[in-house]
Amino acid sequence: MASTLLRRADISSRKSLKVRASGEETINGLKSLDDFFGYSVAFNDDGQRYIKSKGVPVTRITTDAAREFVRQRRTENAGNAVINRSLAALRRMLVLAKKEKKIQDVPWIEFQKEPPARKGFLEMGQFEELLSQFPTVLRPLITFLYFCGVRVGEALQIDWSQVDLQRRLIRLEDEQTKNDEPRIVPLPSILVMMLKEIEPKVGKVFDATNLRKAWMQACSAVGLGRIIEVEGKKYDPRYEGLTIHDFRRSAVRNLINAGVPEKVAMSISGHKTRAVFDRYHIVSTADVSAAMQRVEVAAAQQKPAISERLVKKFSRSTRKSLMALSSRG
Repeated sequence: MASTLLRRADISSRKSLKVRASGEETINGLKSLDDFFGYSVAFNDDGQRYIKSKGVPVTRITTDAAREFVRQRRTENAGNAVINRSLAALRRMLVLAKKEKKIQDVPWIEFQKEPPARKGFLEMGQFEELLSQFPTVLRPLITFLYFCGVRVGEALQIDWSQVDLQRRLIRLEDEQTKNDEPRIVPLPSILVMMLKEIEPKVGKVFDATNLRKAWMQACSAVGLGRIIEVEGKKYDPRYEGLTIHDFRRSAVRNLINAGVPEKVAMSISGHKTRAVFDRYHIVSTADVSAAMQRVEVAAAQQKPAISERLVKKFSRSTRKSLMALSSRG
């Protein structure tokens, strides 16, 4: 079932298909399913998986078995979002197996309630401090993600032939984007300067070597995250704090606050629906206060006399009220 899932994902160019540096193909959550149901897998020279030893028969993958999988993953401190990625892969495998008449019924898979969408973002001053903590090779990628709001998976596919430094643009092809639509991404001056320094300009543009480790260390160094050692997993610590995906929210917020029309901002970040875009457009308390200040400035510039008349009118009304109260006294 897993091989069918991977094959279908490869044929349909689904973004869920992951290819490791070794060439091995997988999908998020699949390894946890292999481990739980007792399947030992290996990969051939082409990165294709095959079964070394079988686990439980598919007929024993039931609703109760899925619930037991959830319980075990929770004992391993896996969050509901991570668990759901495995459950989604499991359900997809079962559905495909039924379509191919390998099984008669698809058991009900109960997904777990996930935490609300994150609302993290990073101010420009904090970003500059954070950027200084990254090794030079990673700074172009980090800068691109923060200013342009492009997904990491999209950024890592970009080739130098797609970059126009003179016009300060990068073109993403349809097969590289999550929504299968090409788009043009403008580049900030700081990134253009970085890219001009890179030689030779061949192959992939952005380097992501040791990105996860560097991200945790950089965020921890500036107080935006913390690294938590896990007993028995010295080389695989847990991390809490700012995430790379928070840069996507930051980019959307920065674009809107700079006065960029929402339709243009959506075309840059690659948001296809307004509902998802609105979720990424984070509004802070400072944004709300600044909005009222802008309204007052605009009103003062357009009709400064209005405020004066209102004050004078208020003053006259106040004097009349005080005189009336005084006469009653």
